Order: sequence, then structure tokens, then C-alpha cells
Amino acid sequence: MYVLRCADGSLYCGISTDLSRRWRQHVGGRAARYTRSRAAVEMRILWPGLPRQAAAACEYRFKQWPKHHKEALWRQLPPVAGVVSSG
Repeated sequence: MYVLRCADGSLYCGISTDLSRRWRQHVGGRAARYTRSRAAVEMRILWPGLPRQAAAACEYRFKQWPKHHKEALWRQLPPVAGVVSSG
């Protein structure tokens, strides 16, 4: 499970088994419609190694959180080396 910061300051949460590939898809505009229109600029990992069903459940719960909780968690997560872009 991962979280992206978009150029407009919003956060996007998703799940993937290959973070490098998924990052390239987001940056290349071939991933989620949300990030196509908002441009992903940074990725951070949340809860690596979860089974798909558990990751999907966590993603759903994360998306229900208020923005200030998501932002607080974002500040605690380290950037992903090799897949982070400054814009």
C-alpha cells in the first residue's frame, strides 16, 4: 500500500505489488484518473507486504480518514528512494 502526494497538494492512496512500475504509470499518466489530472510528485510506502485483500481493506479505511489524519501520517513516512520525483 502506498500514498502519493499530487502537485495540487492532495494525497492519493493505492495498492501495488511493484511500486517502481506503479510510480512510472502514475507519472506517465497511465494509472488512476485522479493522478492523471493532478500529477503525482512523491510516493511513500504505507504498510508494505500486506496480502492483497488486507491491503484493499486498509486502502478503503485510509480513504475514509479526515484529511488532517492523512497529512499527519504522511509526515511520518519516509520518501521512497528511487521512485520519488520533485516534479
